[in-house]
Amino acid sequence: MSDKQNEKEVKGGLSRRGFLGASAVTGAAVAATAFGGAVMSRETWAAAVKEAKNKVHVAPGELDEYYGFWSGGHQGEVRVLGIPSMRELMRIPVFNTDPATGWGITNESRSIMGEYYPNGDCHHPHISMTDGRYDGKYLFINDKANTRVARIRLDIMKTDKITSIPNVQAIHGLRLQKVPHTKYVFCNGEFFIPHPNDGSSFDLQADNSFTCFSAVDAETMKVAWQVIVDGNLDNTDADYTGRFAASTCYNSERALDLGGTMRNERDWVVVFDVHAIDKAIKDKKYVMMDGVPVVDGRKAKNSPFTRYIPVPKNPHGCNTSPDGKYFIANGKLSPTCTVIAIDKLPDLFAGKLKDERDTVVAEPELGLGPLHTTFDGRGNAYTTLFIDSQLCKWNIDEAIRAYKGEKVNYIKQKLDVHYQPGHNHASLTESRDADGKWVVVLSKFSKDRFLPVGPLHPENDQLIDISGDVMKIVHDGPTFAEPHDCIMCRRDQIKTKKIWDRKDPFFADTVARAKKDGVNLETDNKIIRDGKKVRVYMTSMAPSFGITDFTVKQGDEVTVTITNIDQIEDVSHGFVMVNHGVSMEISPQQTSSVTFTADKPGVFWYYCSWFCHALHMEMMGRMMVEKA
Repeated sequence: MSDKQNEKEVKGGLSRRGFLGASAVTGAAVAATAFGGAVMSRETWAAAVKEAKNKVHVAPGELDEYYGFWSGGHQGEVRVLGIPSMRELMRIPVFNTDPATGWGITNESRSIMGEYYPNGDCHHPHISMTDGRYDGKYLFINDKANTRVARIRLDIMKTDKITSIPNVQAIHGLRLQKVPHTKYVFCNGEFFIPHPNDGSSFDLQADNSFTCFSAVDAETMKVAWQVIVDGNLDNTDADYTGRFAASTCYNSERALDLGGTMRNERDWVVVFDVHAIDKAIKDKKYVMMDGVPVVDGRKAKNSPFTRYIPVPKNPHGCNTSPDGKYFIANGKLSPTCTVIAIDKLPDLFAGKLKDERDTVVAEPELGLGPLHTTFDGRGNAYTTLFIDSQLCKWNIDEAIRAYKGEKVNYIKQKLDVHYQPGHNHASLTESRDADGKWVVVLSKFSKDRFLPVGPLHPENDQLIDISGDVMKIVHDGPTFAEPHDCIMCRRDQIKTKKIWDRKDPFFADTVARAKKDGVNLETDNKIIRDGKKVRVYMTSMAPSFGITDFTVKQGDEVTVTITNIDQIEDVSHGFVMVNHGVSMEISPQQTSSVTFTADKPGVFWYYCSWFCHALHMEMMGRMMVEKA
């Protein structure tokens, strides 16, 4: 393909064929022409890429500008990365068992996790807000596999609450109320189920079969209310007034097979009037289902709580522009995105519009498989095209003008990404502070980009510089087990603790138990025997435990509680009881406890598992288990 042919195709819509038919350098140069900029020579383009890559380098001892929080996908965890270096800093266990920290093993973590499941499926991490800006207090994330929502305290980077959501199955989309603060965590139940779901009926076409939109109180982590809806809820987002939330909804057909779910040419964006729902709850105009106040928002009910805006077809992502003007629904099975004007929603709920589609102000055609849209704060949107394996940059105002009939090319660039991108996320994009510096694209396939590791391939995260007129990929790297989504915030927006506060509620129950036993956790090393229950209290200070041996009987239930009395940052200890499946972390000034059964007679060593001192290997002790 000649440069002229390539340029013609780029101007006509910047086709994937145009980019693939020429070198990346030529495609970029032609793209610059199509975008109204000067033609970039091969040397100019190479220099621009080198400059962008230099931005990614974070020298030893220097700090990244942003925190990135990645969903850990099927691992059930959250991963913390530095941006732009893309260095992994930490993994926060949430719905998974983590031997390194003892999450899912310690008493403190098991009391948070509640009912045990051996898996989790994390999708959407989101940071709490005040007045539409990240406040660094909490991060929330869903577990689609087991219908749960978790809260992570960002000052300690630990999960502190997990809530199971009743009356629904599979929490997928999750977003937060933005103003005046994050009062609610909005959660989409994806699959409709019969109510009650007790085996008395399996008729999923009956009127009592549905799913719900849920609001979880961000502070108490209790379900505040639910709204019954039609179809399968997918993704969600909230506005900047505090009144509206919107969710994409597929399977308006209520089908139970693949073909049936694609029959209708349009499905919906369901808009929720949060203020009206709050008032109904306050006025006690609801029914109780499994302990939760529930109102009916189904389309046929002419509900005051919902409006169903038709959009094409099996929509997926739902994203709010940072200027607060638009909800954007991504078509998935349509090459379009639908732009909904939020300022038209009050009239829609008031019955002043003739049709729900009167709220639609643009429907730009972008490419094949639009899934998710993010923003740069300069009026541009960036949409992943799953089938085209591209990221499409387009201008919202120009798309609105085109919808009104003007001849304007709203597409600014299409960039090949590798491969099949799902979520994307721009720096600060979910807040008023969207700064247009970086976009991360999370691609579902990596194919041949990394060393082969067998039939199960890694996925591929790509970092893209969007600070200029032309997008440039500056980093890609493999990642495991379907990290679904991510979010970025500035490093100054999170204030982490260097050591634990002894009054921290995270281990308050353990402190209360020790007080009941008459133990001062900071000074005492005691063994308390209560029939078949033995409670061992000890301190740890590099490089020794406060108790170096204790004796129990076979079959005793043993609870070991350790307080790390070191006050030096980064001097964490661990406790591992050999051959008992016991492991936990105890960071400076933290108290951790673990309960297990001493079911085998003999001598069993315990040791510190986190390297803490030159004599770390000598930090050990013994449990002697007498035969029953």
